Amino acid sequence: MTQGLTAVTNRIEKAKDLFEIPEGVTYLNCANMAPQLRSITKAGINAVRTKATPWKLSAPEWFSGAEELRDLAARLLGSDIEGIALVPGASYGIATAAANVPLSRGQTIVLLHQEFPSNVYAWRELAKKKGGRIVTVQRTNGMGYTEAVQQAINRDTAIVALPQSHWTDGSRIDLERIGALARSVGATLVVDASQSLGACSLNLSRVQPDFLVTVGYKWLLGPYGLGYLYAAPKWRHSGTPLEQSWLTRAGSEDFTRLVEYRDEYRQGARRFDAGEFPQFVLVPMAIAALQQILSWDVPRVEQALSTLTERVAELAAENGYSVLPRSERCGHMIGMRHAAGIPAKLATSL
Repeated sequence: MTQGLTAVTNRIEKAKDLFEIPEGVTYLNCANMAPQLRSITKAGINAVRTKATPWKLSAPEWFSGAEELRDLAARLLGSDIEGIALVPGASYGIATAAANVPLSRGQTIVLLHQEFPSNVYAWRELAKKKGGRIVTVQRTNGMGYTEAVQQAINRDTAIVALPQSHWTDGSRIDLERIGALARSVGATLVVDASQSLGACSLNLSRVQPDFLVTVGYKWLLGPYGLGYLYAAPKWRHSGTPLEQSWLTRAGSEDFTRLVEYRDEYRQGARRFDAGEFPQFVLVPMAIAALQQILSWDVPRVEQALSTLTERVAELAAENGYSVLPRSERCGHMIGMRHAAGIPAKLATSL
């Protein structure tokens, strides 16, 4: 363990120079917001300068940056480019899913206990509107979240909306098992991967979500205000977007024919793009972020962070704290508990 930890620490020290992190600062809160890569700062500054001369912006450039970003996001997820929409945040993506997946009176929506609000409020509203019911899953009697969710899914289940990693302590949910069970009862699966994508491996073809959403500013290292929505093939041709933007309509690339109004949308999940998705400043920054993630390779990031959190788990146990077993948590996050509570001065000390 010591040898492996040393090797990982050396790799991280080399990578630290890529970030805007001064000497003397150790940053451990990527779960809140990633530190900024120098390449992203440079991309942002260049983008602001470019926007100062809008007369140089051609019609194709309204779409080209977004398409490059869409392609990178697809590669990261293991999707085709037609499956990716650009959205401003997780709540937008969840709201898009809630506007499309079916729910009948008396059916249930399965959520996790203490789930992040972005993956709660839209489902509460949908249940209220359609006469559905929220089922909140808690861990009991030493049971992990995966088993607890499995017990909550039955023939009344219409929607299962889950993260891959619980935002409070890194608890891992086996989405492949949950996805298979959801499909067996005719339920749709919606995944909020905001707290895992980029640092935790995810096999999209085996999970088979109807929709998957993620912010771009946490483990994907990108700017705040730009995220990604994956839509399964069945929703790309019949799904209803939240907005009716001119940019998402077929033929919108031809600015000379915009008043020849079209009912058809652009191909694939582009129908779900948020208005003003070209985001001339944020998109170049997000491109730089995903290029770095793909260069590092997610399994390597996951392995490096797992080594560090395992050491944290060992030290926590030695000091009287309890942590989830390795098999029940993702490798990039860890939560610690103490029977007497967390010392009030711990956060300040850190």
